[in-house]
Amino acid sequence: MPTLRTKLAAIAGLAALTFALAACQSPAAGGTPTDAATDNSADYVTPGKITIGTSEPAYFPWIIDDKPESGKGFESAVAYAVAKQLGFDKSDVVWVRDDFNASIAPGPKDFDFNLQQFSITDDRKKNVDFSSPYYVTTQVVVTTKSSAAAGAKSIADLKDFAIGAAVGTTSFDAIEKQIKPSNEAQAFNTNDDAVAALQAGQVDALVVDLPTAFYITTAQIDNGLIVGQLPATGDGDQFGLVLAKGSPLTADVTKAVDALKADGTLDQLAQKWLSESADAPVLK
Repeated sequence: MPTLRTKLAAIAGLAALTFALAACQSPAAGGTPTDAATDNSADYVTPGKITIGTSEPAYFPWIIDDKPESGKGFESAVAYAVAKQLGFDKSDVVWVRDDFNASIAPGPKDFDFNLQQFSITDDRKKNVDFSSPYYVTTQVVVTTKSSAAAGAKSIADLKDFAIGAAVGTTSFDAIEKQIKPSNEAQAFNTNDDAVAALQAGQVDALVVDLPTAFYITTAQIDNGLIVGQLPATGDGDQFGLVLAKGSPLTADVTKAVDALKADGTLDQLAQKWLSESADAPVLK
């Protein structure tokens, strides 16, 4: 018959074995997010860190004041949210600057993922991997501060204005299907032609996608103004995080983006940085 000392030793051994097995469990079985980051640390550019690429310079409202490390701006905030999902603290995020075209060219990368409004296309997929979309562009009404359309607060307010867009684009379709102006939509060969017409007073407003709207109102027109965004239809360009072709991180990064979409985080960040901070309300 086992002695008391033998029984106690057996109990202690069983407890030690149970603790050891628990320590070896995967994050899905009860580990912390940080465990997930260290399990495949060799897959990252720098083990223990996550390296994120953006443009040089990076512009408002995607990055505020060209400081991605601040976490301010839509894409900066998205990047840190993805990093957190992957198990990284903010202090473990390293930023690098990369040319747009070089980032989507074939070959090795100096980043784990990169975001600078990369539209997901089949041609680009030949050279790089993409995560699932973290943003789908909306259509935006832009005008000049001196235009009568500058005071519009709703879609109904826009119906009697002359509104134009580049022909054959989603923007042109949005005028006809969402605004439904009293007069026919004004068609232009290019966005540049449309901007010139706006500046000349030939149209009261234009419809373009959101990134183009920011560019027009900050770089092309001195007195440019965003009237507001049209309600999302899901027909816009899809922005994805770019990874090296065949990256072992693509599945994990996509899973992180999907989780942020499912819990409403991406919508909240878009509302904060692309609607409120950028003064681009959604028109009703």
